Amino acid sequence: MKAYDFILKSYDNTIEGGSVTWESPSNIALVKYWGKRKNQIPENPSISFTLTECKTITEVTFTKKQSDDFSFEVYFENQLEDAFKPKIKTFFERIDLYVPFLKDFHFKITTSNTFPHSSGIASSASGMSAIALCLMDMERLFSQNEISEDYFKRKASFLARLGSGSACRSIEGELVVWGKNKSFKDSSDLYGVKFNQPLHDNFKNYQDAILLVDKGEKQVSSTVGHNLMLGHPFAQKRFEQAHENIEYLKNCLISGDVKSFVKIVESEALTLHAMMMTSNPYFILMKPNTLEIINKIWAFRAETNSGLCFTLDAGANVHLLFPKAEESKVYEFINSQLVAYCENGHYICDSIGLGAAKI
Repeated sequence: MKAYDFILKSYDNTIEGGSVTWESPSNIALVKYWGKRKNQIPENPSISFTLTECKTITEVTFTKKQSDDFSFEVYFENQLEDAFKPKIKTFFERIDLYVPFLKDFHFKITTSNTFPHSSGIASSASGMSAIALCLMDMERLFSQNEISEDYFKRKASFLARLGSGSACRSIEGELVVWGKNKSFKDSSDLYGVKFNQPLHDNFKNYQDAILLVDKGEKQVSSTVGHNLMLGHPFAQKRFEQAHENIEYLKNCLISGDVKSFVKIVESEALTLHAMMMTSNPYFILMKPNTLEIINKIWAFRAETNSGLCFTLDAGANVHLLFPKAEESKVYEFINSQLVAYCENGHYICDSIGLGAAKI
């Protein structure tokens, strides 16, 4: 599908108001998206696990108005939160062409996370995808033509991407691919698509324990981080590597090759941080405790032949990915050896999920 396919041509403008509520999860990339072009188009493809417990719940209440401008208020955890307004206004400006009823209503956006706001878990993916799904629910209500489920999800992913790139991977689960690549024929730069191959049993019910090494604000915003790829001396080779790793990871997920999966996922995490350390300006996003945890994981895997591996976002926190069958063993390891490296001993237990849901 092309961008113009998502333009709403006509809609019922007699509806005076209403309310819709969706919950949408965060996701964790296995092959990382880092670097973007205009209109949130990724420089390289990515693939992610959709989470279950780390999610945003958003209610959008809409009331008919007369003025020809965006009108909205945002409440986070039941408190008026004006700090969120600039990002949502930018989002509305980007999607106005595709959601022409935006200026017809005043919106009250009430949102909350199931994970602590200061936990260091990126909430832009879950937050923007939840708003996009609420707007698509409105479109379904207003539309004068029937909307298929496939179109609903693709346009929701398309809209979410314009709010936060990785948000396009939070609409569905268990695995979502975003970015045009040869390994997945239906892949697109405009929206995420479900992993369309039979997933090996080894990767079903995968677990994600998120070790909260640093719960402070990001040292570098995602926008700044992505922009550092412009003119980066190693950028083109990195984009090529991502395409190669998408193909390798696809084969692992189908064949059940856990050892190769571990190598690709950990290499991707370290490559993301290597790109930040070799950018101009340069940044080190890991903390000493991040490295302590990584070394402990490598020692544990060597001793036990575990399928446990780590991945990282653009920060210090560590995601531990492991098969459901190893759950008790891994949590014993976390509590005995890793929790000391977490801020206030905090970590989050999560697992791979199926995507967003209407409430």
